[in-house]
Amino acid sequence: MAEAGQRSRMFGTDGVRGVAGHELTARLALDLSAAAATVLGGERAGREGQYEGQYGRNGRPVAVVGRDPRASGEFLEAAVVAGLASTGIDVLRLGVIPTPGVAYLTGALDAEFGVVISASHNPAADNGIKFFGRGGVKLPDATEDAIEAQLKAATPTRVPAEFGRVRDAAGEHSRYLDHLLATLPDAPQPPLGGLRVVADCAHGAAYKIAPQALRRAGAEVITIGTAPDGLNINEGCGSTALGPLRAAVIEHGADAGIAYDGDADRCLAVDSEGEPLDGDQILTILATGLKEAGRLTGDAVVVTVMSNQGFHVAMREAGIAVIETPVGDKHVSAAMRDGGYVLGGEQSGHIIMGEHASTGDGVLTSLHLLATVNRQGVPLAAAAKMMPKYPQVLVNVPGDASQLGPAVDAAVRRAEDQLGGDGRILVRPSGTEPKIRLMIQAKDAALAERVIGQLAEEVRRALADR
Repeated sequence: MAEAGQRSRMFGTDGVRGVAGHELTARLALDLSAAAATVLGGERAGREGQYEGQYGRNGRPVAVVGRDPRASGEFLEAAVVAGLASTGIDVLRLGVIPTPGVAYLTGALDAEFGVVISASHNPAADNGIKFFGRGGVKLPDATEDAIEAQLKAATPTRVPAEFGRVRDAAGEHSRYLDHLLATLPDAPQPPLGGLRVVADCAHGAAYKIAPQALRRAGAEVITIGTAPDGLNINEGCGSTALGPLRAAVIEHGADAGIAYDGDADRCLAVDSEGEPLDGDQILTILATGLKEAGRLTGDAVVVTVMSNQGFHVAMREAGIAVIETPVGDKHVSAAMRDGGYVLGGEQSGHIIMGEHASTGDGVLTSLHLLATVNRQGVPLAAAAKMMPKYPQVLVNVPGDASQLGPAVDAAVRRAEDQLGGDGRILVRPSGTEPKIRLMIQAKDAALAERVIGQLAEEVRRALADR
């Protein structure tokens, strides 16, 4: 199916991103954070919470700010903090911490909102700014649009009665780590006892917390990608480059490998033979494990339209309903909240475990994935075979999705006819780049390759004719 084009928005599927110092400047970071403060700040007077108890009560709104280790995060963090404090927001600066750690601490520290400076799995030259609302939830499009409108209004910044104060809150990392471990089941103890695990932290935000969590849960841990220098984040490692992890798992005779991305809001895995597991396969293991334990609310799981057709087959056989959303884990999260569901995620490895987190959390996911197979006493490879994986082909075509018209709709219908009832097609705009993403799934890999090649050519032709 083809998604309609959308108006150009500053916010993509995961915040505001760009090349640091070019599209994403210090000035933009300062102004964007000041605009967000106006929209998200609110009044704090009369409210009691953990922030007052630990850092002193003053009645001003509070924001927590964290980042990944890329070098540009240092000046962007300074700009964000300046924008917030100059508009009367108290800032708790967390330093380098996984994105889900910021989400968790936004709620745990009773903050009005959270800010993350990260470009996730993107190269080191990129960076981004995203916001969490109260309780650590991702913002709906309407709230992001309000922040963008405030930014573009270009009204003079109001001088607050009191400027915000900035406090170092890096000590709160231990609170997040304790929370992760407290989510694990009581049996067996330790939950990961007997497992040898390789963890690839992508020289990113989880380079300390992920190995600590795995070890405290009982695993023997071998680490790679744990020496960030500000420039090597995601460079040939982590969830976007599984080769080093696969090699390390085989070299060390490990039971499993876990690959995080730069901000650790997602993870992928490999089994003892170095074979990769994507988010759909991880979701299959978690969903069936939760259903077996009687903890899968509504016997349902929430995924995006990008989920593999084999996932739908596995869920049907397990008696689990599948709810679909548009691409983006914030849509998954919103559907989970609306329906009261406890599990959802994306093929990319963004997994949301609603009992324990408000957003995707790669470290949390890895702990529960490994604990599930360890409790069941089965190798990860055997667990992954619960899901028959249909061949899937992805192609990115440079261009503006708003320029797509009836010719592309007709091309999609022709492609669907070629695939028959066993295939699936998706055409959508990228949320982070000026590209159109094409996806085809089919039982036959050669057929999928042939059909997507034809479709991509028709999309390019349609764009050229506009």
